[in-house]
Amino acid sequence: MKIAVLIKQIPRFEAMTMTADGRLQRDGVELDLNAYCRRAVAKGVDLARDSGGTCTAFSLGPESAEDVLREAVAWGADKGLLISDMAFAGSDSLATSRALAAALTREGPFDLILAGRNSVDADTGQVGPALAELLDLPFLAGVRKLDIAEGLITAACEHDDGWLHAQVALPAVLSVAERLCAPAKAGPEERAGVDGGCIHRLSAADLGPGPWGAVGSPTQVGEIRALDDIPRAGRRLTEISELAALLRSRGALDDSQPESLGIVPETRDGPTIAVIIEPGRERLGRELCGAAAQLGGHVVGLLQEAVDGDDLGSWGCHSAVLFDGALAGEDMAQGVSAWARDHAPWAILAPGTLWGREVAARAAAALGAGLVGDAVDLEVRDGRLIAWKPAFGGKLVAAITASSPIQMVTVRAGALPLLEPRTGHAELERRPVTPRGRIRINSRERDDELDALASARVVIGLGQGVAPEDYSQLDGLRAILKAELAGTRKVTDQGWLPRSRQVGVTGRAIAPGLFISLGASGKFNHSMGFRRAGTVLAINSDPEALVFDLADAGIVGDWREVVPQLVDELKKGES
Repeated sequence: MKIAVLIKQIPRFEAMTMTADGRLQRDGVELDLNAYCRRAVAKGVDLARDSGGTCTAFSLGPESAEDVLREAVAWGADKGLLISDMAFAGSDSLATSRALAAALTREGPFDLILAGRNSVDADTGQVGPALAELLDLPFLAGVRKLDIAEGLITAACEHDDGWLHAQVALPAVLSVAERLCAPAKAGPEERAGVDGGCIHRLSAADLGPGPWGAVGSPTQVGEIRALDDIPRAGRRLTEISELAALLRSRGALDDSQPESLGIVPETRDGPTIAVIIEPGRERLGRELCGAAAQLGGHVVGLLQEAVDGDDLGSWGCHSAVLFDGALAGEDMAQGVSAWARDHAPWAILAPGTLWGREVAARAAAALGAGLVGDAVDLEVRDGRLIAWKPAFGGKLVAAITASSPIQMVTVRAGALPLLEPRTGHAELERRPVTPRGRIRINSRERDDELDALASARVVIGLGQGVAPEDYSQLDGLRAILKAELAGTRKVTDQGWLPRSRQVGVTGRAIAPGLFISLGASGKFNHSMGFRRAGTVLAINSDPEALVFDLADAGIVGDWREVVPQLVDELKKGES
């Protein structure tokens, strides 16, 4: 097989700083190969070797990106291709996808194109599906298990809170999950030893007239805010009663119901705002429809599966469109694109799930629309939609706008308020869609609820120091605190908790009122996921564990002894 692997060079989060004008300081920052891309390289090399084929690594970036291509070649790729030119500066995800599509067309055709599930600096997951749309290829996201025989891919795809089992014929584009295989890693000496003749370059002139870079990018980055870490007291306590008192004093044990955030507003006058509603995700659909209603205008729900009109009306929709015949994400994207061309909506909102990202990215590529990924807040300024997007593991948040007539945004689950439903009804229109039939979906299954951590007031984060057979010993603490469980990457790697419960750079970023860390060391990649928690409590038997420096209060001790005592102390406060 002839295989292409798409890789990206990103800054190391630990070394990031901001300039005086609020911009990211890139000069002198240590750079690295994106974690998900390492799996794509490793799998691409293996498949090329097994089939007697070739593996070519592609990267769009500055001259420094040659280093990640050298690493790919050192690992076994046949060559690296650097797409580099000042004309590419300022490329957003759509401009990047267009440049990569042009390079792949020039160097191809390829039987298989592999990409990482997303880049951990931007976390949009848009390039893979947008590229598939531009190349007219089928796409599967989050591939965790992969078998190829006689030109047919059989894959198990790790989605947000479950699995998709599917088959697709080559050629195809796949984004790979972190656990697909061991990562490709080559040290400085190995990278330096790569023959320079294995690294080739393409300029903007090689790819055609464009437009490329910022000129061809329908989204623009505006204001950037660095999110300061919440100061932590770092207190070491010895008495459980003192710990319980501290938690009460900080309001970490307050389980009162939050005040209502309001009712979905009744608005009709204004621009058309469409909401792509994912099947089986009622809460996320409600969040998006409520947000669209708050932005003002006529809200249209775009559906792959039917939803009751009264329900849609109570969520905030005035009308809805059901795309009859849509089976896979590419079918839904086809329907959305055709409808958008006919109706020219002011904005389209979509869920920030793997399904939502594929549908939105494909539609944006087809429409030439600007798409902001993984937004956590929305506002309107001067008649344009502003989407606030976190980046670099949540260290900063940026205001992104789209200059295209249709503005598109994917929104992170649980980021927007869930408004109380109103009384209403949405009239349903049916539009037929002819399914492409390129992807055969064998089954879908869920092993968790996506919004469980997003809406949790208390989260207990588990490290390897808590064995799965001992999780039942946490039932008392979970019950009294109404807490959800989360884990480090190593916990979910071993299947002790679903991947949707992974907290960290390649997992979830959460902000509960109280985060309790049990048996976790507090390494950077994990701690970035709970840095916005209101209060952090650490319990660890290692007095030198990093997590104590990241906590407001900590107890050095065996959690098996500390947790029952804490439960008893908390019960005293209830009596």
